[in-house]
Amino acid sequence: MPAAYSPAAWSTFFSAEVGASAALAGFVFVAVSINLSKIVPQKLLVARAAKAIVALTGVLLAATFCLIPGQHPWVLGAELTMLGGILWVAATGSYRAAAKENPFITMRQRVLQSILTQCSAIPFPAAGISLLFGWGGGLYWVAAGTVFAFLAALADGWVLLIEILR
Repeated sequence: MPAAYSPAAWSTFFSAEVGASAALAGFVFVAVSINLSKIVPQKLLVARAAKAIVALTGVLLAATFCLIPGQHPWVLGAELTMLGGILWVAATGSYRAAAKENPFITMRQRVLQSILTQCSAIPFPAAGISLLFGWGGGLYWVAAGTVFAFLAALADGWVLLIEILR
């Protein structure tokens, strides 16, 4: 079985991503707790925090599913497809709530956030569908989604920790 479709070949990668996503989720929670009194009254910031947590939780769950030993690739494909669909809906909804009528971000920032949001969610169902059909990149989609999810969450965490004070 090619490495793209063999979760066992990716075990080191997924183990690292479980730890990294949990650590970054902790960073977001710390950022929110430090600035809680400024974040809670502003729905735009609450949505931005939710978007970061959704992205990181998606990576955490996808990597955890991929670490289940002996799981057939089509079972993992079904799990990633369902998880990816839920992630896409949650991430897109959080993005819209954070960006809609937001006077603090420019059109360029809005477009960048939209691209990061979609690139952090869409690869997970793509990986699942690829595993189900046995073609199209397999688990490499999870790697791409992980990178974009980390970038999106770090950008959101930066806003929640630093930019909010400006």
